[in-house]
Amino acid sequence: MAASRQLKGKWALGIEPRHFTWVLRDRLAVCERLGGYGDAHRKVRRQEEIIWTRVNGFDRILSLIPNNANLHNYDEEDMAWIHRPFRGPEDGARYLGALFADLQTLTTQGFKILMHREELGDHVSGIIAGYLVWSGMVPEEPKAIVTIEQLLSRPMGPLAREIVNVAASINAEDINLP
Repeated sequence: MAASRQLKGKWALGIEPRHFTWVLRDRLAVCERLGGYGDAHRKVRRQEEIIWTRVNGFDRILSLIPNNANLHNYDEEDMAWIHRPFRGPEDGARYLGALFADLQTLTTQGFKILMHREELGDHVSGIIAGYLVWSGMVPEEPKAIVTIEQLLSRPMGPLAREIVNVAASINAEDINLP
Protein backbone atom coordinates (compact mmCIF):
# COMPACT_ATOMS: atom_id res chain seq x y z
CA MET A 1 0.00 0.00 0.00
CA ALA A 2 1.38 3.42 -0.93
CA ALA A 3 2.55 5.55 1.97
CA SER A 4 0.10 8.31 1.03
CA ARG A 5 -2.89 6.02 1.60
CA GLN A 6 -1.96 5.85 5.28
CA LEU A 7 -2.17 9.62 5.75
CA LYS A 8 -5.01 11.02 7.85
CA GLY A 9 -6.71 14.38 8.18
CA LYS A 10 -6.10 17.27 5.82
CA TRP A 11 -2.93 15.67 4.43
CA ALA A 12 -4.98 12.78 3.07
CA LEU A 13 -6.60 15.22 0.61
CA GLY A 14 -3.32 16.43 -0.92
CA ILE A 15 -2.87 19.87 -2.49
CA GLU A 16 -4.08 21.23 -5.80
CA PRO A 17 -1.35 21.34 -8.50
CA ARG A 18 0.01 24.75 -9.47
CA HIS A 19 -1.81 26.52 -12.28
CA PHE A 20 -4.55 23.88 -12.25
CA THR A 21 -7.22 24.88 -14.78
CA TRP A 22 -10.24 23.07 -16.18
CA VAL A 23 -10.39 23.11 -19.98
CA LEU A 24 -13.47 20.88 -20.21
CA ARG A 25 -15.17 20.75 -16.80
CA ASP A 26 -14.83 17.31 -15.17
CA ARG A 27 -13.17 15.86 -18.30
CA LEU A 28 -9.89 17.64 -19.11
CA ALA A 29 -7.68 19.87 -16.98
CA VAL A 30 -4.13 21.19 -17.26
CA CYS A 31 -1.42 22.16 -14.78
CA GLU A 32 2.34 22.39 -14.43
CA ARG A 33 4.34 19.23 -13.66
CA LEU A 34 3.21 17.69 -10.39
CA GLY A 35 5.71 18.71 -7.75
CA GLY A 36 6.92 21.68 -9.78
CA TYR A 37 9.79 21.84 -12.22
CA GLY A 38 13.48 22.72 -12.19
CA ASP A 39 14.81 24.07 -8.91
CA ALA A 40 11.23 24.47 -7.60
CA HIS A 41 10.50 20.71 -7.77
CA ARG A 42 9.77 19.22 -4.36
CA LYS A 43 9.24 15.51 -3.62
CA VAL A 44 6.70 16.12 -0.83
CA ARG A 45 4.76 18.58 -2.98
CA ARG A 46 4.75 16.05 -5.85
CA GLN A 47 3.35 13.37 -3.57
CA GLU A 48 0.67 15.73 -2.19
CA GLU A 49 -0.35 16.81 -5.69
CA ILE A 50 -0.59 13.21 -6.90
CA ILE A 51 -2.75 12.43 -3.86
CA TRP A 52 -4.98 15.43 -4.68
CA THR A 53 -5.29 14.19 -8.28
CA ARG A 54 -6.39 10.74 -7.15
CA VAL A 55 -8.72 12.03 -4.38
CA ASN A 56 -10.39 14.34 -6.91
CA GLY A 57 -11.28 11.47 -9.20
CA PHE A 58 -8.83 11.86 -12.06
CA ASP A 59 -8.54 8.64 -14.04
CA ARG A 60 -5.30 9.47 -15.86
CA ILE A 61 -2.38 11.86 -15.76
CA LEU A 62 -1.31 12.68 -19.30
CA SER A 63 2.35 13.72 -19.32
CA LEU A 64 3.70 15.63 -22.31
CA ILE A 65 7.19 15.90 -20.83
CA PRO A 66 9.82 14.71 -23.36
CA ASN A 67 11.49 12.47 -20.73
CA ASN A 68 9.96 10.04 -18.23
CA ALA A 69 10.05 12.43 -15.24
CA ASN A 70 7.54 11.55 -12.48
CA LEU A 71 6.15 8.44 -14.19
CA HIS A 72 7.48 6.00 -11.58
CA ASN A 73 6.10 8.31 -8.86
CA TYR A 74 2.63 7.98 -10.38
CA ASP A 75 3.00 4.20 -10.20
CA GLU A 76 4.09 4.40 -6.55
CA GLU A 77 0.96 6.41 -5.73
CA ASP A 78 -1.37 4.08 -7.69
CA MET A 79 -2.18 6.79 -10.24
CA ALA A 80 -2.69 5.73 -13.86
CA TRP A 81 -0.75 7.71 -16.45
CA ILE A 82 -0.24 8.11 -20.18
CA HIS A 83 3.05 9.40 -21.56
CA ARG A 84 2.95 11.29 -24.87
CA PRO A 85 6.36 13.03 -25.10
CA PHE A 86 5.92 16.28 -26.99
CA ARG A 87 8.84 18.34 -28.27
CA GLY A 88 6.82 20.95 -30.12
CA PRO A 89 5.33 21.74 -33.50
CA GLU A 90 8.15 19.83 -35.17
CA ASP A 91 6.42 16.63 -33.99
CA GLY A 92 3.93 17.45 -36.73
CA ALA A 93 0.33 16.88 -37.69
CA ARG A 94 0.52 13.10 -37.34
CA TYR A 95 1.56 13.32 -33.68
CA LEU A 96 -1.02 16.00 -32.85
CA GLY A 97 -3.78 14.14 -34.69
CA ALA A 98 -3.09 10.98 -32.71
CA LEU A 99 -2.94 12.93 -29.43
CA PHE A 100 -6.21 14.74 -30.20
CA ALA A 101 -7.89 11.45 -31.16
CA ASP A 102 -6.73 9.96 -27.82
CA LEU A 103 -8.09 12.98 -25.91
CA GLN A 104 -11.39 12.76 -27.77
CA THR A 105 -11.74 9.04 -27.05
CA LEU A 106 -10.85 9.35 -23.37
CA THR A 107 -13.04 12.37 -22.65
CA THR A 108 -16.07 11.01 -24.52
CA GLN A 109 -15.70 7.69 -22.66
CA GLY A 110 -15.97 9.58 -19.37
CA PHE A 111 -12.33 9.59 -18.33
CA LYS A 112 -11.16 12.53 -16.26
CA ILE A 113 -7.71 13.58 -17.55
CA LEU A 114 -5.06 15.89 -16.06
CA MET A 115 -2.54 16.95 -18.71
CA HIS A 116 0.80 18.58 -17.93
CA ARG A 117 4.25 19.41 -19.16
CA GLU A 118 7.07 20.92 -17.07
CA GLU A 119 5.37 24.31 -16.99
CA LEU A 120 2.00 25.54 -18.10
CA GLY A 121 3.43 27.39 -21.09
CA ASP A 122 3.21 27.52 -24.86
CA HIS A 123 3.43 23.76 -25.44
CA VAL A 124 0.35 23.02 -23.33
CA SER A 125 -1.61 26.12 -24.34
CA GLY A 126 -0.91 25.41 -28.01
CA ILE A 127 -2.07 21.82 -27.67
CA ILE A 128 -5.25 22.84 -25.87
CA ALA A 129 -6.11 25.58 -28.39
CA GLY A 130 -5.22 23.18 -31.22
CA TYR A 131 -7.51 20.56 -29.71
CA LEU A 132 -10.38 23.07 -29.63
CA VAL A 133 -9.82 23.77 -33.34
CA TRP A 134 -9.37 20.12 -34.30
CA SER A 135 -12.46 18.96 -32.37
CA GLY A 136 -14.63 21.72 -33.83
CA MET A 137 -15.48 23.12 -30.38
CA VAL A 138 -13.87 26.41 -31.45
CA PRO A 139 -13.09 25.90 -35.15
CA GLU A 140 -11.56 29.32 -35.83
CA GLU A 141 -7.89 29.56 -34.83
CA PRO A 142 -8.01 33.18 -33.58
CA LYS A 143 -11.04 32.44 -31.39
CA ALA A 144 -9.41 29.30 -29.98
CA ILE A 145 -6.25 31.28 -29.18
CA VAL A 146 -8.20 34.05 -27.41
CA THR A 147 -10.27 31.46 -25.53
CA ILE A 148 -7.19 29.71 -24.15
CA GLU A 149 -5.38 32.96 -23.40
CA GLN A 150 -8.37 34.03 -21.30
CA LEU A 151 -8.80 30.63 -19.69
CA LEU A 152 -5.13 30.36 -18.68
CA SER A 153 -4.69 34.11 -18.01
CA ARG A 154 -1.54 34.24 -20.13
CA PRO A 155 -0.71 35.22 -23.69
CA MET A 156 0.19 32.54 -26.21
CA GLY A 157 3.56 33.02 -27.85
CA PRO A 158 4.74 32.13 -31.36
CA LEU A 159 5.42 28.49 -30.42
CA ALA A 160 1.84 27.96 -29.18
CA ARG A 161 0.41 29.69 -32.25
CA GLU A 162 2.50 27.45 -34.50
CA ILE A 163 1.10 24.38 -32.72
CA VAL A 164 -2.44 25.68 -33.33
CA ASN A 165 -1.58 26.25 -36.99
CA VAL A 166 -0.33 22.67 -37.34
CA ALA A 167 -3.47 21.40 -35.57
CA ALA A 168 -5.68 23.31 -38.01
CA SER A 169 -3.97 21.54 -40.93
CA ILE A 170 -4.70 18.03 -39.66
CA ASN A 171 -6.80 15.79 -41.85
CA ALA A 172 -7.88 12.17 -41.53
CA GLU A 173 -4.86 10.88 -43.45
CA ASP A 174 -2.55 12.41 -40.84
CA ILE A 175 -4.13 10.30 -38.10
CA ASN A 176 -4.69 7.02 -39.98
CA LEU A 177 -1.24 6.55 -41.47
CA PRO A 178 0.09 2.98 -40.89
